[in-house]
Amino acid sequence: MSAWVLPDHIADVLPSEARHIEELRRGLLDTARSYGYELVMPPLLEYLDSLLTGAGEALNLQTFKLVDQISGRTLGLRADTTQQVARIDAHLLNRQGITRLCYCGPVLHTHPDRPRATREPLQFGAEIYGHEGAEADVEVLALALDCMRGAGVQDFSVDLSDVRIVRHLCAGVIVDPAVLQRVHAALAVKDATELARLTRNFPAAAREGLLAILQLYGDAQVLKEAETALKSSPAVRNVLQNLRWLAEQFPDVNFTFDLADLRGYSYYSGTRFAVYAPQASDALVRGGRYDEVGAAFGRNRPAAGFSLDIKQLVAVVPARPLKAAIRAPWAADAELQKTIAQLRAAGETVVCALPGHPNRVDEFHCDRVLVHSAGQWVVQPL
Repeated sequence: MSAWVLPDHIADVLPSEARHIEELRRGLLDTARSYGYELVMPPLLEYLDSLLTGAGEALNLQTFKLVDQISGRTLGLRADTTQQVARIDAHLLNRQGITRLCYCGPVLHTHPDRPRATREPLQFGAEIYGHEGAEADVEVLALALDCMRGAGVQDFSVDLSDVRIVRHLCAGVIVDPAVLQRVHAALAVKDATELARLTRNFPAAAREGLLAILQLYGDAQVLKEAETALKSSPAVRNVLQNLRWLAEQFPDVNFTFDLADLRGYSYYSGTRFAVYAPQASDALVRGGRYDEVGAAFGRNRPAAGFSLDIKQLVAVVPARPLKAAIRAPWAADAELQKTIAQLRAAGETVVCALPGHPNRVDEFHCDRVLVHSAGQWVVQPL
């Protein structure tokens, strides 16, 4: 095998894409900061039992594992950052009241999580801890949508769901956990035949409700249909009303609802959202409420947030213009070097043409040139 061949679904990022990714990263972090979110930088690897404890167990098969040569313990390369941020909130910060944290860094997956995806996403996310009210759900969704707008995503829509609907429908049903897991899987892929087989011994209300939600997806009319189809208990009605209220907070956004969407169900505890755009084959953002995420670290408090992969995002947003630059000659001239330094200190990009080489710069637009005129170095348009 050639030494320069990389593993499947792992790739170098070349200048044009790298520039765009970095500009998106900076813009996303600035947007989060404008909401008062503080940046944290968890390590890329840590002890496996910390990464996979509690809600992190669902990431076991996606986590690369290795042995620490110092301690002899098993380490994991993180497949998601939320668990680490929950640990930071619970143990290192341990604040009272509201904590808002954001992050951006690589994660590694043993397998791509969608067709043609990288196994090394660049994950950006934001989490808010300490508030159990729906106001926190509104805030994280508002931040996610502002991130989409700032990145240049056009014509996006938001899909809403809530894992508590299925939990309420299954409340009191005595069933083997493995069977319940297959029920969740059948709901996720909308397999009515498999769902009917798995629930044939369920109480009638639970069975009929689970089969009904397979068809409950679409616009806001779905919520009205759900109230009738689910013969909704007060708990289910409250969930449906909360979904309606959340959508009403964003009158200019196109919302859809999918009451059987259980992707990541073991991770979330309530409302879930996914942001879609016509240019993307899968959701660009996923988020919601996951109140149990800190329980494994001894501090089980309310939490909500979202995350996205900047490498996925960069493929669907408009290309950004090249940065304007100044081309300068190379010479051992003190005045020239002083002028170049002053221009760079003022925020300009100055590219020096080294002697004997063609001046090819793909990622900058040299629209000006530094020339010697009337005894001084001056910038002139090209």
